[in-house]
Amino acid sequence: MKLMKVMVVLMVVVFAASAVLAAEGGNSRKGKYLYKKNCKPCHVDDADGGELTPLSKTQRQWDRFFNKNKHKKQPEVWGKFSDKDLKDINQFLFDHAIDSDQPETCG
Repeated sequence: MKLMKVMVVLMVVVFAASAVLAAEGGNSRKGKYLYKKNCKPCHVDDADGGELTPLSKTQRQWDRFFNKNKHKKQPEVWGKFSDKDLKDINQFLFDHAIDSDQPETCG
C-alpha cells in the first residue's frame, strides 16, 4: 500500500513537471503565421535577407540562433516582437527544421 502511494505521488510530480515544460514552449501554429507575415518577405529568393525556411537549419541551430545570434545583421528587427512571439516563431522553425519529424518549408 505504501508503494502504491509513492507511485501515485511520483506520477503526479512527473505530470506537473511535464505540464510546466509544455507551457514554456511556443505555439508553432502562431509562429508560422508570424514568420509568414513578418519574416518571409525578407527571406525569399533574391530578397535582402536571402532565402530562409525551417529547412535551412537543424533544430539545434534554430535554438542557438534564437538564444545567441538574435538576427545579427539587423538586431532592431527583433525589437518589434514580444518574447512570446519570438518563442512562437522559434517553435515553428524548430518543429519543421531539416532534422525534425515534420520537415517543411514555410509554404
